[in-house]
Amino acid sequence: MNFSPPARAESSPATPPDNDELAYWLALLRAPRVGSVTFARLLEDFNSPRQLFNASAAQWQAQGLNAKLQAYLRTPDWVEVEQDLAWSAQAGHQILTWNQAAYPARLKEIHDPPPLLFVQGKIELLSMPQIAIVGSRNPSQNGEETAQEFAHYLAAAGWVITSGMALGIDAASHRGALASTGYTIAVAGTGLNNVYPSKHQALAEQIRTQGALVSEFPPDTPVRHVHFPRRNRIISGMSLGTLVVEATLRSGSLITARQATEQGREVFAIPGSIHNPLAKGCHALIKEGAKLVESAQDILEELHTFSPGIVPPQIGNNLSPTQHAAQKDRLDEDYSHLCKHMSIGEPISIDSLVERCGLTAEAVSSMLLILELRGLVNSLPGGNYARVGN
Repeated sequence: MNFSPPARAESSPATPPDNDELAYWLALLRAPRVGSVTFARLLEDFNSPRQLFNASAAQWQAQGLNAKLQAYLRTPDWVEVEQDLAWSAQAGHQILTWNQAAYPARLKEIHDPPPLLFVQGKIELLSMPQIAIVGSRNPSQNGEETAQEFAHYLAAAGWVITSGMALGIDAASHRGALASTGYTIAVAGTGLNNVYPSKHQALAEQIRTQGALVSEFPPDTPVRHVHFPRRNRIISGMSLGTLVVEATLRSGSLITARQATEQGREVFAIPGSIHNPLAKGCHALIKEGAKLVESAQDILEELHTFSPGIVPPQIGNNLSPTQHAAQKDRLDEDYSHLCKHMSIGEPISIDSLVERCGLTAEAVSSMLLILELRGLVNSLPGGNYARVGN
């Protein structure tokens, strides 16, 4: 794609052709010191990025634009814009501007929504009901399992699980959703050509295939730690509620939770031992008004009260009746097999159930969570479980 220079009264480099409106958005995105709020103000003053770039110096000065921004508007880097447009032309890649119908409506409601979103994967997920799950990058094993179990259950109930693909709780949440054949969205703090952390290459590919990767940054944007707190507002902004599983008092997850509160969204926190540093952040949130949750059902009940009109689609509705019946029979068989190895009122550990059933610990943990939520088993002290009598 070649941009040829038009005839203009003022000297300027090449500009995009008249039909490339997106190019002007991308050019303005790269303007110096133009964040989301300033971007919105400029759109209000000039109606569109195209009109801003085509305005006269007198118009720029009348709106108080500083000299550095005016210099950029005269000579934007259209080469980088071409690279962004080439990226969006690839299969499964899309760039959304906030004036498009596919841009997530809930995200538009926040104070500083990103003007553009770069997306890989299933773009329709951005407008589906979402629950964010965040937490420590260095969680306990129990915290990681809890995040995975909650995500598994909520995704199976039709909710999209949104997180930041960081180490620890974020990754466990994505994996829990994917394991349930549900959907998940990862909001990146880098451009989507750069997976961070690099060890999550395989996870990113799975999310790209079964969910969506999202970033407000151009594709080649490298790792910059200042970007990660910024991306948190997108995680909470697209979601109806944010669940914090484990967090210290200085955890970045608390930023996400507080942004959720500022955005008028629900915040949930899982309590822990008063001696556990990873529980202190959750306890602080609960003191500030977050809802204490002990099960995924607590979240669903609260969200139903908070947004009674929101009913997430059930995962698997796109299956044929024969496929749906086969899937249900398989699940019923596995749950029945697990229950046969549990006695009414008698405690048994997950490790013992794994040995008896021949299932993985991950599968047994997820199934026990769902059975508990259905009132068929009780969790007991020491990480044990027991069947509930009729």
